[in-house]
Amino acid sequence: MSSTIDRTSAGAGDCTREQVDPRGPRFGGAVTTVVLAVALVLVGTPAGFVLIAWQTLVFALGALVGLQAQPYGIVYRRLVRPRLTPPAELEDAAPPRFAQAVGLVFMVIALIASVLGVPVVATVAIAFALAAAFLNAAFNFCLGCEMYLLGARLRAR
Repeated sequence: MSSTIDRTSAGAGDCTREQVDPRGPRFGGAVTTVVLAVALVLVGTPAGFVLIAWQTLVFALGALVGLQAQPYGIVYRRLVRPRLTPPAELEDAAPPRFAQAVGLVFMVIALIASVLGVPVVATVAIAFALAAAFLNAAFNFCLGCEMYLLGARLRAR
């Protein structure tokens, strides 16, 4: 397969579920870690604002449009994945997409705080998003995905 995202049968019913190569979100986490680390250093500057706005857009595309529209996923699909062996398995796209939504919330807070001239709030919001991205990139632990799965278990009760 040459795509990070595939549509496969979900089993019961005629529903399809979006599936992703699990290495794609981890790659995205690594790029996000770099972008947010630089944004954290540059908070309060025009370059920092541009990085905050960029990462907000990246998360918005991933959360609201879908992972196929997320820029880091596109880079992974076109440049990285063709050089790798096929993934052992695909996973449901819903948890990483939820993680994108969580990141979006933090980046919207950082963006608004930057516009309002409250760099402390922007710094804290970026730091939280950076911590989650770093966990994904370095340890393959997606905090937003785990939140999604916990919510799914609680809803099932």
